[in-house]
Amino acid sequence: MIIAKESKFVTSARNLAGCPPPDMMEVVFLGRSNVGKSTFINTILEKNLAKSSSTPGKTQLINFFNVVWERKTENSQSIPFRFVDLPGFGYAKVSKETKKDWESNLWNFLNHRTSIKLFVHLIDARHIGLQSDEYVCEIIQKLLRPDQKMLSIYTKFDKLNKNEQHKLYQKGKLVASNNDKIIDKKYGGKDKIREMILDSVLGIETN
Repeated sequence: MIIAKESKFVTSARNLAGCPPPDMMEVVFLGRSNVGKSTFINTILEKNLAKSSSTPGKTQLINFFNVVWERKTENSQSIPFRFVDLPGFGYAKVSKETKKDWESNLWNFLNHRTSIKLFVHLIDARHIGLQSDEYVCEIIQKLLRPDQKMLSIYTKFDKLNKNEQHKLYQKGKLVASNNDKIIDKKYGGKDKIREMILDSVLGIETN
C-alpha cells in the first residue's frame, strides 16, 4: 500500500528556463484541454492542489508540485518526487502566434527536462482516437529514453454507457471517472495506479 504523506504547490513556469532545477524525479501529466487533469491529480494526491480554469485551454503555465509517498512494507520508505501539470492542448482560445510559442515551450520542456521519469497521458474516454491524442502519443514514444515510461489513462469513464464501459474493460485500459474516483477492475483502482506511478519513478518493472 502507498500512502500520500505530503504534497504542496512549488511554482509555475512558462518555459524550460523558468522551471525549478531538475533535482527530483518527475511525473508529467499531459492531455487535451478539459480532459480532467486537475481532477485526476487531486484524486491521486488526495488533496485539492491542481486548479482547473473555467475556460478550457486558458492556463498556459507548467505547474510543479512536490510530493512524498510512503510504501507501506516491513521497512517503510518515504520517496520524494515531483508532479508536473502541463497546460492542456487542443482548443485553446488564444492567438495563433501565442499558441505556437506555447507549444514550442511545451515540447522543449518534454524533450530536454532530464528529470522526467514518467509521462501520464490522459485521454477522454468519450473521444478515443482523436488525431491530437494520437500525435501526442507518437511524439512521446519517440522522446522516451531508456529510463522513461509512458502511461495512458482514460478519464471520464462514468460518462460512458455500460456497453462502452465494458469495451474499455475488455481492452484492459486504465480508467478514471470524473467524480474523484479511479474505478478499474483489472488493476485495482487508485492504490494500483499509485503503485504503477511510483514503480515507474523508481525504475521498477510493474507486474
